[in-house]
Amino acid sequence: MSELTDTITPTLDCSRLAAEAAQLGASEPLLADMIARLFVAQTTPATLLATLISERISHRSVAADALFSAALNCFEQPQASAAAAADLEAIYQRDSACQSRLQALLFSKGFLALQGYRVAHTLWRDGQRNAALLLQHTISCQLAVDIHPAAEIGSGVMFDHATGVVIGETARVSDNVSIMQGVTLGGTGKESGDRHPKVGRGVLLGPGAKILGNIEIGCGAMVAAAAVVLKPVAANSVVAGVPAQAVGRTDGDNPAELMDHYFHCAEQKNLERQR
Repeated sequence: MSELTDTITPTLDCSRLAAEAAQLGASEPLLADMIARLFVAQTTPATLLATLISERISHRSVAADALFSAALNCFEQPQASAAAAADLEAIYQRDSACQSRLQALLFSKGFLALQGYRVAHTLWRDGQRNAALLLQHTISCQLAVDIHPAAEIGSGVMFDHATGVVIGETARVSDNVSIMQGVTLGGTGKESGDRHPKVGRGVLLGPGAKILGNIEIGCGAMVAAAAVVLKPVAANSVVAGVPAQAVGRTDGDNPAELMDHYFHCAEQKNLERQR
């Protein structure tokens, strides 16, 4: 299992994002007010992310100013800010519907939910566990993405569409993973302790995939749409079905970047060779 990255280098290019946002606000007045609130003088990555989260996730149960402060504390930490930048780049590079990094920042629910989780995770790690759970609850209610704040998620992670994603308390997601809508990283029954999946680098989890229990999904593997995975998955394997079984191998070490959900099972490949 790959370790989560300790040193990450990407940064959000606030100057470039602000310039693109100014052009967008001028050409599409409906967005002008939102852009003016997000991009203020001397915007930093931390203030930009904190403003985005407090604007979009705040609720009468979670005051915007308190959420801004919590988010600012999170993203002033270099690793969290760099992880957010890598997440944004992942969306831009992998989502064919995304035309710019600014679009990903402004309109990707998956990006917003993941950065909200990062704030909740920081609160959890700092001992503010009830505040972390309140933020988890708010994100779940508003965005339909439910990530326990104790879960560990690396950088360069993309939630595509994001609706219905559930990630349990002891789950671990490594760097450069793509997770489609409706994916569950869950436990089994009432088992306590370490009970959730561990997902390796470069993994692609297809729409509606359910991965249950303290099992490892090896680096570079792909879980097909609607698969129910109950046993460990070897690195670079493709699994599909209910319950999931190995049906082939991935073409490279990073299916998360390729975002190719089509696969040939071994039997199909043999038939094609015989034709």
